[in-house]
Amino acid sequence: MTPQRALVWLSLNAEEVNSLKEGVNFKRHPEDGKSYIIYKSNDGLKACKNQCKHQGGLFTKDIEDLDGRIVKCTKHNWKLNVSTMKYVNPPDSFLQDELEVEILDDGGLQLVELSPIDPWLTDPREPLELQEGEVQVMYLTHACMELQLGQRRFMFDPWLKGPAFARGWWLLHEPPADSLDRLCAADLIYISHMHSDHLSYPTLKVLSERRPDVPIYVGDTVRPVFWYLDQSQVKLTNINVVPFGVWQNVDEHLRFMILMDGIHPEMDTCIIVEYKGHMILNTVDCTRPNQGRLPQNVDLMMSDFAGGASGFPMTFYGGKYSDSWKADFIKNERKKLLNYKAQLVKSLQPRIYCPFAGYFVEAHPSDRYIKETNVKNSAEDLNALINKLTPDTKTWTPKPGAVLDLGLALRDPTNSEAITNAPASAKIYKDSWDFDLYVDELNSAIRCEIFKHQSWIQFYYTWAGFQNYNLVVRVIETDDNFEPLTDGYDYLVDFLDLSFPTKRPDREHSYLEIKNRVGVMRYVVLHGRLWDDLYIGFQNRISRDPDTYHHKFWNHFQTELPVRGPDWEQFLQQQTSIKEPDEPQEEPNIWNYCVVL
Repeated sequence: MTPQRALVWLSLNAEEVNSLKEGVNFKRHPEDGKSYIIYKSNDGLKACKNQCKHQGGLFTKDIEDLDGRIVKCTKHNWKLNVSTMKYVNPPDSFLQDELEVEILDDGGLQLVELSPIDPWLTDPREPLELQEGEVQVMYLTHACMELQLGQRRFMFDPWLKGPAFARGWWLLHEPPADSLDRLCAADLIYISHMHSDHLSYPTLKVLSERRPDVPIYVGDTVRPVFWYLDQSQVKLTNINVVPFGVWQNVDEHLRFMILMDGIHPEMDTCIIVEYKGHMILNTVDCTRPNQGRLPQNVDLMMSDFAGGASGFPMTFYGGKYSDSWKADFIKNERKKLLNYKAQLVKSLQPRIYCPFAGYFVEAHPSDRYIKETNVKNSAEDLNALINKLTPDTKTWTPKPGAVLDLGLALRDPTNSEAITNAPASAKIYKDSWDFDLYVDELNSAIRCEIFKHQSWIQFYYTWAGFQNYNLVVRVIETDDNFEPLTDGYDYLVDFLDLSFPTKRPDREHSYLEIKNRVGVMRYVVLHGRLWDDLYIGFQNRISRDPDTYHHKFWNHFQTELPVRGPDWEQFLQQQTSIKEPDEPQEEPNIWNYCVVL
């Protein structure tokens, strides 16, 4: 049984307890400023942290609530019923984590959380002195770092070529010329999650051709990290799925531990690497890494910083979603993210901090609107804020090929020799991306045999398995400019009974209209890909009536689709009856369903 400890988050004396009013009470810790919610009713007291489980925003009183039970998040207007700790907008989403209310003998109270002992404290090791050159951290591009740890080379999240999220994201930085050679020579590779800016198909295809047996480590998430690549041309033979919160020993000095995200445990992970007692914390894209419990005073911390990794609100149209509304929303969101990251660094007090995992650009000419609208935080701005709030933490704004010598930096943070930049002649920013090569590959799905039969629609959504939800979705196939195609599909899906009506039903229902670029949509359908390629990749335009976020719908299509893709061979057999039922079946090969151009 895992040992636990009681964490006391807030204490109130008897007078403060007596002053609590019926309904929602907001209380702030007098020292650290953290906020909490206490709900008082005839049934007693309930309490939680004032932190939305979606993306960590603060709650305020909902002025539309007459019963005094609802609080509203200041980030995305999510609403929480504090009397039940259930989110009411969007419905069918999260349950808020409660704190225990412990009444004291003197009439005061404490808000308490039972928390497991931090796993990195298991088998603690005293830091040993690092020699110059013994631990070096090289930034390659986006979230890809190479760590030299003694005689071992550890690579993080290699996205070194091609796009991510279909054709929506492209590398901002030009990786060093020898990046792929470094990847193929790595002793071990950590891939944090399945998103294609971390699990890069074009990059891993090169790796599988040159060194398929390289040791790769992933966390034991509900959805396997390599679920899609298992069905592709990428054949990697040494993938190791490891449990969360357990040290993985590489040699006598090197070990690492993978931790899950508290908001997206089915997908996101982060990692602690320890060498000779020195810890490197990489929180990657986690919204609430390890439920917010992280080691303090690590030697090096890395995290994302940029924002802009969502279709909302850039891909939405109609109603309030004017360009000026989007600009104001994005400005406020980026400022909140900047402050959140700076406060996180302040609370953890790492010796050195490096922002990464945000260096992407919507470079394709067809996404010019997104590129101009989707303004992102800069690493320089975040580091400037950290320098102001936490002057004892050294910050590093990396450029491709730059190397941090951890030993030198720890001995003297002001030592200019602790960071070696790439040669002045080295290229920093990309200016070409092989658009045609990758877009043509996506568009090849347009001519696949299955799309000659309109019944693919019913077959696909039956495979997807989402129903019993009062939502009607209209899906329209478009060109690159999101103009409907004269020969494209335009159909309705009623997810209440998984039917496909020719017009919207008469009953009251929620309605989404989604315009998808035809090549990306058909590629996603053909391969059974998650809809992140469409949504995070900015490959659709969305209108909704009413303007409500349907968490249950999006969560299913972005995280819960079946692991095995649609059986299009079976589908075509149903359409053509080419093979007799007792005839031996070949192993499906998805590319057999596409016309060879």
